[in-house]
Amino acid sequence: MKLCPKPLTCILSVLLLGSASFTLAETAEEKGLAIAQQTKHKDLGWNDMQAQMTMVLRNSQGQESIREIRIKSLEQEADGDKSLSIFDKPLDVKGTAFLSFSHPVGADDQWLYLPALKRVKRIASRNKSGPFMGSEFAYEDLTSFEIEKYTYKYLRDEPCGTEQCYVVEQYPVDEFSGYTRRVTWIDHSENRLHKIDFFDRKDAPLKTLTYADYQQYEGKHWRPNLMKMVNHQTNKNTDLIWTDYQFKSGLSDADFNKNSLKRAQ
Repeated sequence: MKLCPKPLTCILSVLLLGSASFTLAETAEEKGLAIAQQTKHKDLGWNDMQAQMTMVLRNSQGQESIREIRIKSLEQEADGDKSLSIFDKPLDVKGTAFLSFSHPVGADDQWLYLPALKRVKRIASRNKSGPFMGSEFAYEDLTSFEIEKYTYKYLRDEPCGTEQCYVVEQYPVDEFSGYTRRVTWIDHSENRLHKIDFFDRKDAPLKTLTYADYQQYEGKHWRPNLMKMVNHQTNKNTDLIWTDYQFKSGLSDADFNKNSLKRAQ
C-alpha cells in the first residue's frame, strides 16, 4: 500500500473527489485549490510513461522545422516527477538530451546535454523562463504539475468545446517564473486541461497552450495527442504531436540519472 507523502493534501483531495459542487470550498481561492487537488489526485498511479513526440516549430512567416523526440517520465510519490527527452532528428540536434526533476517546493533541477559540446549544462533557476530548443515552450513549461507551485483563484464555469470547464487562475510561487499568472480551463467530467493562457511579467498576454484529441490509458489516465503553443507577441507557434504512449514499462530512477545523459541514445 502506497503512503501519501502529503497527508493534508491527500485527505482534502479524497474529501473533494467526485464532488462537483466543492461545497467544502467557500472562497474563490479555496475552490481553485480544491480543483487543482482533484486534478492531481485523479491522475495518480501511472508509475512510468514512454512516448514518441514530434515537435513542429513555425516562425512568424509559417516556415516549419520538425524534430523527433523520445520522451520518458517517472512518477514520484514524495516529490515531483522526473522526465527525459532525447532528440533523434534532425541531425543537427540528434543526441541532445534534456533531463528534468520537478519539485513541489523550491527550484526544479534541469540539465541539457549538448553533443556538439560534449558536455552537460545545468539550467539555472533564473533561466527557466527561456525558450526550450528554440520552441515556444519555456523550460518551466516542461515540469510536472505540482500543487505547491501555485496559489489559486476560481473565476467561473464556462463551456469549452463540448465540455463544461472550471476556469481557474494560477499564480506561480517561483520568483524566477516568466509568468505573473496562468488562466486554466479544466473540464468537469475528467479534470483534463483544455487550455492555458500565460501572462508575462508585465501581465500582458504572452502565450496560449491548447490540448486536443485526448485518449484514455489504463482505464484512468488521459493524455492529449496534440498540444499547441501559440506566442501572441512573436506570432510563432509550436506543436507537440504525441504517439505510442506506453505505461508501466518498468522504468526506474536509474533511467533518469544526469551522469548518464551522454549515453541517452
